[in-house]
Amino acid sequence: VQLQASGGGLVQAGGSLRLSCSASGRTLSRYTVGWFRQAPGKEREFVAALSRGGGTAYYADSGKGRFAISRDVGGNTVYLQMNSLKPEDTAVYYCAADSDYSTKWSMYDYWGQGTLVTVSS
Repeated sequence: VQLQASGGGLVQAGGSLRLSCSASGRTLSRYTVGWFRQAPGKEREFVAALSRGGGTAYYADSGKGRFAISRDVGGNTVYLQMNSLKPEDTAVYYCAADSDYSTKWSMYDYWGQGTLVTVSS
């Protein structure tokens, strides 16, 4: 499956962005889809994930209450709605897919190219 992440940009602290992860090749509903982020000089970290079929959402503590992951009706796009953004949310955000859920980025087989989110103070 080929993934494409989009929706990043520059936003002020307190603002919102919605990231999209679109798939081609196979429907995303067959996979767990995760969002990860990597800030300069830091390791890639887990942000959120949505189980196959969309029944269960998982969040890192950093995004609980602010971020929401969802899937469109057609099943081929997964969204990450990010609200109340903070400067520390600044990073390149990647979507990834795999058959099983994990918070470890190394466990995901398929990756999008990343989209940059910059939150200004």
